Amino acid sequence: MKLSKLRICVITGLSGSGKSTAIRSLEDLGFFCLDNLPLTLLQVFIELAEKSSERIKDVAIVIDIRAKDYFKGKENTFKELRDAGHKVEIIFLDSTDDVLVRRFSETRRKHPAVDNGTVLDGIKLEREYLAVLRQISTSVIDTSELNVHELKDLITRMVSGEDAPKVFNIHLLSFGFKYGVPLESDIVMDVRFLPNPYFVPELKHLTGMDNGVRDFLHKLPDTSEFLDRFLWFIEFLIPRYQSEGKSYLTISVGCTGGRHRSVYIIEVLRKFISEKRYSLKVTHRDMGKG
Repeated sequence: MKLSKLRICVITGLSGSGKSTAIRSLEDLGFFCLDNLPLTLLQVFIELAEKSSERIKDVAIVIDIRAKDYFKGKENTFKELRDAGHKVEIIFLDSTDDVLVRRFSETRRKHPAVDNGTVLDGIKLEREYLAVLRQISTSVIDTSELNVHELKDLITRMVSGEDAPKVFNIHLLSFGFKYGVPLESDIVMDVRFLPNPYFVPELKHLTGMDNGVRDFLHKLPDTSEFLDRFLWFIEFLIPRYQSEGKSYLTISVGCTGGRHRSVYIIEVLRKFISEKRYSLKVTHRDMGKG
């Protein structure tokens, strides 16, 4: 009897990052879903699913800190499944520490990684335990700025099926280095070399969306030369990321506070990319801070 090969989607990541939302999204797509399955039992389950008369084709599994005693040293499990002909995707959900702490505070849950200690203690320990899974993941999603509906839509589009139209999704993201580099970045550009409008009194309280800041930066010779080179570089890179099989590309541009220079450059990039045939999303993460 010829055994059927499965599509196996592993959902993992930090507690509070949205794994429950992700697994429900896959359940809506018809995946057979299992939550908190120890890696030691994964091979057994796959063998049963292969032989099942129910014709299971798509499987989604949540593996996280709750199974910490079971996945150490089992990283080769996923390679063995791929070698056996199964299609294995590992989606790692992450978020910033402050967002995770806030989410735990809102739900009043105890962090599963620690019996005694703070939520931050649990997050630190969890990052250490899950470091290997993050390293071997096929996709990393930072859910810090996503609501439940946006995450569900993102997961749905990521795994919507091989017969779905292949749309290349580009996320343009401005940020401030003082608030940290976005975890989901594929390309990071530092534009702190440009003069900072923050130190111009009449521009300090504006943003890169305002005409005054745009005019100030646009007139700088360095801005013009940088944009010529940067836009050429991005145009060169995008099709090469596509050819490697990526569906999502996050281009992050950072300045000190994420309010002036990075916002302006992302808006120029938005106009440049919107003229091409890509699915485009723009986020100014830190524009309202400070």
